[in-house]
Amino acid sequence: MDGDKTLAAEDTGALFWQTLAQNRLCLAKSSPLQELFSSSLGYSDTAFHQATLLYEAATDDEEATDDEQFEIMCDAVASSVIMRPDIISLLRLAADQRHVGALVVTCGLGCVWEKVLERHGLSKTVDVIGGGRISNGFVVTAAAKAAIVSQLRNAARLYVWAFGDSPLDLPMLKEADQAIVVVGDKQTRSSSMDEALSKAIHDEDFQARQVLLPSQSPLRLDEDKLPLVRLDDEQFVGSIMRHRRSVEILHATEKDAAKLLTSPTRDASVAGPALREAHGLVGRYLATEFVSLLIGLEEYTIPHVQGHHTIGHRLRNEHRTSIVALMRGGEDMAFGVNATFPRAMFIHATSAADIKRHHLDHQCTVILVDSVVNNGKTLMQFIEHVRDLHASIRIVVVAGVVQAEVVVEMHALAKLMGRHGASIVALRLSENKFTGTKTTDTGNRLFNTTHLA
Repeated sequence: MDGDKTLAAEDTGALFWQTLAQNRLCLAKSSPLQELFSSSLGYSDTAFHQATLLYEAATDDEEATDDEQFEIMCDAVASSVIMRPDIISLLRLAADQRHVGALVVTCGLGCVWEKVLERHGLSKTVDVIGGGRISNGFVVTAAAKAAIVSQLRNAARLYVWAFGDSPLDLPMLKEADQAIVVVGDKQTRSSSMDEALSKAIHDEDFQARQVLLPSQSPLRLDEDKLPLVRLDDEQFVGSIMRHRRSVEILHATEKDAAKLLTSPTRDASVAGPALREAHGLVGRYLATEFVSLLIGLEEYTIPHVQGHHTIGHRLRNEHRTSIVALMRGGEDMAFGVNATFPRAMFIHATSAADIKRHHLDHQCTVILVDSVVNNGKTLMQFIEHVRDLHASIRIVVVAGVVQAEVVVEMHALAKLMGRHGASIVALRLSENKFTGTKTTDTGNRLFNTTHLA
């Protein structure tokens, strides 16, 4: 997370100079940083080093050491900063999760944000990277922010959400897995961010979402270009807190039910309608036994056969679930899943591009169904496409057979599913690496087209 105007509406740099001006009446009340960053230096590395020198000079006091004076000033500034309540709630929730970490990366005064977080009991769970003193040994620029996110994603292999409000945060937002633009009051927020966002979206296909803090703040751009999210939305917050380091996989390989259901699908003499029916039964079983376990159930009222009303159960948010049949092999299994969850949307997809944004808008879960997962390349295309269209939707893969090697931690598919919090449900895991062709191909057997292969 960025600091100024992201964690709070205030700009702590401006507050620093205002506070200093109140203490030393001879100083001008305007911030020299505004003049510095609007000069030809812009927001360059040189400009941020110059800002550090300005802070050093400002705290040169005969009555106290530089360090003491700087601490006094930072205390005074921190005491006037009001953190956004929704951000506080999010950071406290993250503090309760062992697998989630929070980091504030600010181009401003790191010391101020450390003190602000300490006031809210967050200093032990939220780290701060920020400059302000020569003794820090570094300055934080827009490029440094982006480099930190890149290091977390690529070297540490972490899934990174980035929150920022201004063009200085754009490089960091672009490097993150998920980018959230914090939008404040129109009078105080960055006036150049709209243009920078529009350019990034148009020229670089940059994808981000926006959160309004406070909630009555006017939108940046529009919801088509920058979809709106809320920090009090349980599904959205849940997508931030979700554990993504390992693939969640449920399978029935050693169950008697799997042995019975698998037999006709492996029988070379079974094809056409009989095989399609067998695949449909597999889909029903996996949906009932495992998908319902992964996603959970919800209660609803049903008329009882004895004339009164009672409680029935269905898939949680079933009406906000999209079932995607990966054609051709996944269709009949997907029909079986849909028979179990009849209120879900059904989509045919020959390729990932067949899934459109309107198939996922306002949905909670997407279920990708295929008969066999071999090397996982096709499935990876679908998962990446779905995540591009909808950043927080839950992804569940349903398959009859999955090659065991694609779900081990170091496989590309397993890594991708781990990053995006996807889960997989399978009738069985197989060590058999054989890929069917012609008469053994599942799609051809399902539709009696082996002679055309």
